[in-house]
Amino acid sequence: MLTELTVSEAKTWGDKVFAGVLVADDWASLFNRYLSDHDFAANTRRAVANDLRKFALWFTSINGEALTLARITARDVSDFKEHLRRDMAQAVATVNRGLVSLRRFLGWLTDLGIITTNPAKKVKELRHQRLAPKGLDRATVRRLLRELELRADTRGHAIFSLLLYTGCRVGDVVELELADVDLGRRRVTFKHGKGGKERTVPLPTPARQSLEAYLGTRPPVPSPKLFWGQRGPLTTRGIRSLCAKYGKLLGVHLHPHAFRHTMANKFLQDTSNDLVSLAQILGHESLQTTRRYAHRSEQQLADVAEKLNY
Repeated sequence: MLTELTVSEAKTWGDKVFAGVLVADDWASLFNRYLSDHDFAANTRRAVANDLRKFALWFTSINGEALTLARITARDVSDFKEHLRRDMAQAVATVNRGLVSLRRFLGWLTDLGIITTNPAKKVKELRHQRLAPKGLDRATVRRLLRELELRADTRGHAIFSLLLYTGCRVGDVVELELADVDLGRRRVTFKHGKGGKERTVPLPTPARQSLEAYLGTRPPVPSPKLFWGQRGPLTTRGIRSLCAKYGKLLGVHLHPHAFRHTMANKFLQDTSNDLVSLAQILGHESLQTTRRYAHRSEQQLADVAEKLNY
């Protein structure tokens, strides 16, 4: 349910998030106030909402009592962290994000004087080995592009090519307009990037060819939006549905951000770890953000380990 919430529904998020949860404090209004005090992106709002709802449901279930701010202990927070990791088998990054969401919310309540101390302050996040973010392997990319060609899906081919060759985010794709694509100068401009940043990145030949093919079949609609669906401009949900459709055909899990990881990993392999160029293409302000792609993947570590011979 929470993943369907939109920015326009922000004023009622608290009621939606904590609907059906046994809470003693006015969590709904406090949560709405928390959101209004922080300029979170839409995806961040959804993530925080999901994290706090998970904690609320777990608290009432495990303790057999209503969720009350004054009765949240450090033991509760620590046990919730273990519950996410052990019982729900969630990834380390997901567990840590949930812990951070809870810690920041309780910290905000502490700053306001609503609670005296933050019980999550001293609960440490899980440690994990730093690996390169996982992307798609070459065989999967080939199968995907082949399937798109067999189905003559020019729009899908253009979308996936943009994701694969520019490393753009799904939000970049849905905001693209016709004027943002300059095939003659072999570049595309993303004007509504994360944090409102604008960046212009090169368009490699395969991406240009797929965009040319799509533009030849694009319906003559009175809209500047580049990608158009049956019901109007393509949305984030539409691209996720496209990923789900082809993921099912290939028997793999596809999500838009995996293509960004795929592009970043392949770019560094082919450019001898040119982090500066990759950071500019991806729109990273700090090289530290880009540097994570310089770590080896699990498969690369396994391949190296296999070469050991005593």
